[in-house]
Amino acid sequence: MPEGVYHFPKGFLWGTATSSHQVEGGNLNNNWSRWEADGRTNGSAAVAADWQGGRWREDFDRAAEGGQNAHRFSIEWSRVQPTPDAWDEDAIEKYRAMLRGLRERGLTALVTLHHFTDPLWLSERGGWENDEVVALFEKYVRKMVDALKGYVTLWVTINEPNVYALNGYVTGEFPPGKTDVKLAMRVLANMVRGHAAAYRAIHELQPEARVGYALHFRPMVARSRWSPLDQWMRKIRYEGVNMGFPTAISDGVMKTPVGNFNVPEAKGTQDYLGLNYYSTDTVWFDLSKASQLFTNAGYPKDADLSATGMIANLPQGLYDSIHWIVKTYPKLPILITENGVEDFDDHLRPRYLAQHVHQVWRAVNFNFPVKGYFHWSLADNFEWERGWTQRFGLWGLDVETQKRIRRPSADLYEAVCKENGISSEMVRKYCPEVFEKLFPS
Repeated sequence: MPEGVYHFPKGFLWGTATSSHQVEGGNLNNNWSRWEADGRTNGSAAVAADWQGGRWREDFDRAAEGGQNAHRFSIEWSRVQPTPDAWDEDAIEKYRAMLRGLRERGLTALVTLHHFTDPLWLSERGGWENDEVVALFEKYVRKMVDALKGYVTLWVTINEPNVYALNGYVTGEFPPGKTDVKLAMRVLANMVRGHAAAYRAIHELQPEARVGYALHFRPMVARSRWSPLDQWMRKIRYEGVNMGFPTAISDGVMKTPVGNFNVPEAKGTQDYLGLNYYSTDTVWFDLSKASQLFTNAGYPKDADLSATGMIANLPQGLYDSIHWIVKTYPKLPILITENGVEDFDDHLRPRYLAQHVHQVWRAVNFNFPVKGYFHWSLADNFEWERGWTQRFGLWGLDVETQKRIRRPSADLYEAVCKENGISSEMVRKYCPEVFEKLFPS
């Protein structure tokens, strides 16, 4: 039986990713808290994982003890700027304390400045539909960078702007719950402008900073290679979901299926690209999906699915996504800023994790400039409109008692982080069902 280790380069970042609203609790002043109050989610993030109560300390301990050397978390805009004209210095100090906590544990901080949530006061002004948001976002970014730059040099300006725009303004699953493709593209264009303004502001305040954004990237294939309609829908959906931000940063023109937006200030505004990859879509023409330009998507019938069917274990797509970045932006550093699967009983996650880490190794082995991997997530957290119905954590969470429950995947990821690689021994122990795929005879 083959034996071996797929090693990563020295200094590779191994971490987990979290976001403020999903773990903090007590965020009552943002658009998602109102969305929850209106009954639009499965449960509430009122307590979440109680990081606001200080339980980030024990979770950071778990990360450090598990061999991780980095962690990604986000700032809650509504907490630090509760009204347009006021800053909460105590809230800012709590984020400093978290950053000091990471440094004391030897973890590199990757800080996200916008992760889906907006202050209520901003939403009441129209949020990202309103062009004034660009200046407001820049003001907030300047305040945060000036306050925290002593502890962090890696910044994510905006997390998954494509998901924010599409889920909030096409499918209506996120606030504000609208279904208007053209409005979605206007929102996305303002997020491009906000990112560009933030990029320049950060570099002005902290020249040594490395600044990027986190793109939710979905590789796609047509359900029928022989159907011109399926092929056409695949192209429309692929470009609509994936290409707005990348084209803006490549060319200064945000290209969308409903028209182009000139954003010359965005050209070249990234020092690395953050890649969030979960799965690969199969796409086809669907006459009933007029609001989504007649496209529909799913997975192959024999796919290795998560419990709710939301994610299929398709690891080749991660390599393909990295390869796309390398072709689009040669030599640009890449961080895998999110990758994971919802799995309450941890039967799928070990093989999902092992197979996806192996695909990252494949990319590194081709000298693709991947510099780190952040698993989603450290512990179970509040999953937006899906609430507590999905569990993405290496560690489980009993929401009522706040008890953390160690899953086998936490042991597997600890072994990966401490080895700086993935070994045949790990795969044999934690996910023997995919041993032959990773270590063929």
